Amino acid sequence: MIRSLWTSATGMQAQALNLDVIANNLANVSTAGFKKSRAEFQDLLYETIRPAGTASSQDTQVPTGIQLGHGTRPSTVLKIFSQGDMEHTKNELDLAIEGDGFFQIALPNGETAFTRDGGFKLDSEGRIVNADGFVLEPEISIPIDAVSISVGMDGTVSVLQAGETVPTEVGTVELARFVNSAGLISMGKNLYIPSEASGDEMTGTAGEDGLGSIAQGFLEMSNVTVVEEMVSMITAQRAYEANSKSIQTADEMLALANNVKR
Repeated sequence: MIRSLWTSATGMQAQALNLDVIANNLANVSTAGFKKSRAEFQDLLYETIRPAGTASSQDTQVPTGIQLGHGTRPSTVLKIFSQGDMEHTKNELDLAIEGDGFFQIALPNGETAFTRDGGFKLDSEGRIVNADGFVLEPEISIPIDAVSISVGMDGTVSVLQAGETVPTEVGTVELARFVNSAGLISMGKNLYIPSEASGDEMTGTAGEDGLGSIAQGFLEMSNVTVVEEMVSMITAQRAYEANSKSIQTADEMLALANNVKR
């Protein structure tokens, strides 16, 4: 009887974590480039009371045994890198990746982070930076007299300067991809850093070697679907409630056992 109390407790803890993941997804439903997560679980060790195949007589065996599980535990919180919806912003520095790939961002500590958020700006030196002022890598500077900026599907950045009729190429936006994108570590600010599980980045030109193409004037929005998350929330709530009922039932049965009199 005591086993059921602890088993149900693991179920409640698991669903509490599940709800945390769902809540974070919903909180970022309007975050550009955000990728939703999904909590996954696995059952715990089993106590074998009677092994399958135990001899029931000299010539026969028990076809099935008796095993009692000890509940569940979280196994992973998986990032799902499916494509988000595209929002047409008409902003020259808003870039979206259609397909696989990440923009490269140079961090102040010298490391490189990766993002799907293509909402770029210009800093005081004319460099293309993200919302936190971190420079896009490789660094691209826009001349002060540029009247328009054009970014091709392959990431080529060209500007039309005042008094000129022919655009001038000023750099190229390179993309990076990973063997296992789900292994990337989220560090907030819409940024990811590599891990041993993700493998090293492979950089290249947009539209080549499996990399997606770049769309100027668009932003990739969050891939969170509100309806799906609401259904998952209801499922988690009911599972939590069912586990709490199991604890309540076990407690009532223990109370009955304690009150047995001769």
